[in-house]
Amino acid sequence: MKISYNWIKEYLNINLDPHELGEILTGIGLEVEAVEEWESVKGGLKGIVIGKVLSCKRHPNADKLFVTTVDIGSGEPLHIVCGAPNVAEGQKVPVATVGTVVFKGDERLEIKESKIRGELSEGMICAEDELGLGTLHEGIMVLDKDAKPGMPASEYFKVIRDTVYQIGLTPNRIDSGSHFGVARDLAAYLTLNKGKEYKAKMPSVAGFKPDNTDKKFEVIIENRIDCPRYTGITISNVTIGESPDWLKNRLKSVGLNPISNVVDITNFVMNEIGQPLHAFDADMISGKKVIIRNLHPKTKFITLDGSERELSGRDLMICNSEEGMCIAGVFGGIKSGVTSLTKNIFLESAHFNPVSIRKTSKRHGLQTDASFRFERGTDPNIAPWALRRAAMLVKELTGGEITSDVVDIYPEKIKNVTVEVSYKNIGRLIGKIINRDIIRKILRLLDIVVLKEEGDLLSLEIPAYRVDVKREADVIEEIMRIYGYNNVEINSHVNSTLTYIDKPYKEDVVNAISDLLSANGFYEIMCNSLNPASWYEQSSDFDASQLATLVNPLSSDLNAMRQSLLFGGLSSVLWNINRQNTDLKLYEFGNCYFRKKHSEPVPSVDDYTEKTSLDLFISGKTGKENWNNKAGLTDFFHIKSATEMIFSRLGIKSGTLSNGESSRKYFSESVTYTFNNKLVAEAGKISRRYLEKFDINQDVYYSHIEWDSVLSIIKNNTISFRELPKYPSVRRDLAILLDKQHKFSHIKEIAFKTERNNLQEVSLFDVYESESLGRNKKSYAVSFILRDNMRTLTDKAIDNVMKNLIKAFESELDAKIR
Repeated sequence: MKISYNWIKEYLNINLDPHELGEILTGIGLEVEAVEEWESVKGGLKGIVIGKVLSCKRHPNADKLFVTTVDIGSGEPLHIVCGAPNVAEGQKVPVATVGTVVFKGDERLEIKESKIRGELSEGMICAEDELGLGTLHEGIMVLDKDAKPGMPASEYFKVIRDTVYQIGLTPNRIDSGSHFGVARDLAAYLTLNKGKEYKAKMPSVAGFKPDNTDKKFEVIIENRIDCPRYTGITISNVTIGESPDWLKNRLKSVGLNPISNVVDITNFVMNEIGQPLHAFDADMISGKKVIIRNLHPKTKFITLDGSERELSGRDLMICNSEEGMCIAGVFGGIKSGVTSLTKNIFLESAHFNPVSIRKTSKRHGLQTDASFRFERGTDPNIAPWALRRAAMLVKELTGGEITSDVVDIYPEKIKNVTVEVSYKNIGRLIGKIINRDIIRKILRLLDIVVLKEEGDLLSLEIPAYRVDVKREADVIEEIMRIYGYNNVEINSHVNSTLTYIDKPYKEDVVNAISDLLSANGFYEIMCNSLNPASWYEQSSDFDASQLATLVNPLSSDLNAMRQSLLFGGLSSVLWNINRQNTDLKLYEFGNCYFRKKHSEPVPSVDDYTEKTSLDLFISGKTGKENWNNKAGLTDFFHIKSATEMIFSRLGIKSGTLSNGESSRKYFSESVTYTFNNKLVAEAGKISRRYLEKFDINQDVYYSHIEWDSVLSIIKNNTISFRELPKYPSVRRDLAILLDKQHKFSHIKEIAFKTERNNLQEVSLFDVYESESLGRNKKSYAVSFILRDNMRTLTDKAIDNVMKNLIKAFESELDAKIR
């Protein structure tokens, strides 16, 4: 939001240095993000002076040029070559001297001394468009005869200079969403801290008086929840035209383009006091009725920008007796808007429900200055004042006459909020005991009324324009703002609190695994937690009844909280493939959301739960190809290995988890890891059916890890240290022939069950399948690492271990040793 220093001074008598004012604004919670110098004429006419043409002769070498001498009030007259047909001796003209920069629209031209067709030119006599004072370029600008040579053009044309502040207005501070609002806050701060009484004064509307009551309109509020108050007035016989310079400059200084006198007045009052207004062409209001209501869902409505929009049944509309005229508080309609042909207007000033306006604004993607204010909350008490202020300006600037009384429909008055505050809590939260007289003074300056004071307790009434002040902490924040943050000394005594966090430290574990995956070539992704509900409703792998859906989604593609990281990951895979990045290793930590219960029509927080997941995605080749390394394609075992690498890093031993196969339809081959019959992870190859949904034409391997389950498994893990083994290890290999139905995990499980003391490691280093082995047979080449931590193993002991293993494989797996 932009705030003009000159405009503030219309309501508050101050003469502060602009830099000091910027610091004060930031100190009272209106953070100044940028400061710019604004001028009513681009460039401020710097370097341009008034000159008198002393002589004017034809250029000896050009038929359309003139050679002039111009007196600019100092030094020798300048020789200037001019091409304007209307230049003549004796004229008073604006002259751009050498070094001056002139602007013609977006063009920038620096005046230099030069020779034009052999004649010296020491400046430029300017046309209207070259000064930024108009659009004419038929000739130079001829000034009044009483203009004095040497006088700065900025002084002659009364160029206005201003300092404009870009305020980062937080959503809760809409009370300062206008120039008067800022002036009101400044007055409170300056009165307390500058030792002088300051008072922000609103312009008077005491002179408001209807000329007659010939054109009355009936106002009917059908939806009193979304429109608690509506005021309106009729102004007739207006002349739509250009606004005066003072009004145009006010709007330009805050970045608004002047449109017409009536529209400019509504924008001016909104930026002055913070109350949005809307002007209707009164002749387009059929039935002489203004009805505030909701129309039927899917009603078509054309807005001022020419777009046809489909209304929701929850959109509040300003209607006439036949149709909608305006989306209340958001955007006007094309039929009822003010045009150059408008003669009579109906002016609206209302108070709307902020929630309703925000939802409508988001639903239609319309962010306007009016919706910006209404959705944050306006002051219901300022609506009639703003209407009178605007009506008086319209009458003054358009020549119209006020032809109705103010219609003010306010069925149920909005009561001011009352809050109880204790002096003890004020001191506790601020960190300093402030004199009670100062506190009471601050409250008075903020228009907060002390209803009652009993001992330590204050009962306060909050003004209606402070829509953000609802509780004790809000009041204390207001006291702190005006008292000044810099006036609270930093205590040399520092308190600290020791806290105990249950192990494992979640952030540390996440960081450790992120480092591990990144070091192994994975890239972290972060996908949107909002997904289309259809992704889950059309899949048997997810429970659509547990979907956490949004009541007011931005679009149908973002209408549900995700139940899985799968779809976001596949979208990221597709995005990369479409940009020729086909070799992918991705991972994401993220939350998934579920609705547990549907017992109540309005769900509570307890009806929802969220789980943390870690998902991995691998696709394409295993690495980059070069002359001495041919990269192969990723496969099932790459994703399985990555999953087990995570378990290993977390200290989850291979025997801790049980293996199985997933029933999920999004896998075509898979492996699961369970603990106490509870799923911990699953990994495998994404089925072709799922890949086709995302138009992915290459294999994708996916691992899903239930992160909360993993943390519960490792919560009691401790790190222990032991010395390096003193005695050597021994490796023995076996080629084991067995049925295809048996997995390596069965061999590993039997081996450790058979030999508990000396067996350290079991590894599979080759798999051989051939018809020569027999039907449904395969051969595993398995290595066994043996070590006794107390002595060196003898050949006899090793042979005994191997015999026991062979015997166990033969009896339990019907295996044969090749």
